[in-house]
Amino acid sequence: MKSVRPAQWFERGARWLLGAVFIYAASGKIADPAGFALSIANYQLLPAAWVNPLALFLPWLELICGLGLVTGVGRHGSSLMVVLMLAVFAVALGYSAYRGLDIHCGCFSTDGGGTPRLWLDLARDLVLLALALAVLYRSRRSGQVVRSQC
Repeated sequence: MKSVRPAQWFERGARWLLGAVFIYAASGKIADPAGFALSIANYQLLPAAWVNPLALFLPWLELICGLGLVTGVGRHGSSLMVVLMLAVFAVALGYSAYRGLDIHCGCFSTDGGGTPRLWLDLARDLVLLALALAVLYRSRRSGQVVRSQC
């Protein structure tokens, strides 16, 4: 029987955590695309013509990547997309916080309830980004073909 190393357990746990976060985040946005479009527009970073298409596309991408991470199907591609999304999210959050915008991140809810806390949301996204980078690195390493020295 093949034993599972601690690094494999870490990678699996990180994949499941990231996958669950992305599935949960996508579900609210899929249910309320108009609310998510408003959250995107509040960042004041994109042309108005891009807001609605992005609000329709992005949650489905998050859902597919989350499912890929949880199931392990396409884990390298899913982890790469999650790294890219989290990097973009972190830049948008950081820039918006720097500009002093009083907005909600729109990450998990489109209702805008509570007090905006962009710096805390940025810290959370950076932790998730670090996990996603670890998963990406592990998925890349485990997917490499070992070539013999014949």
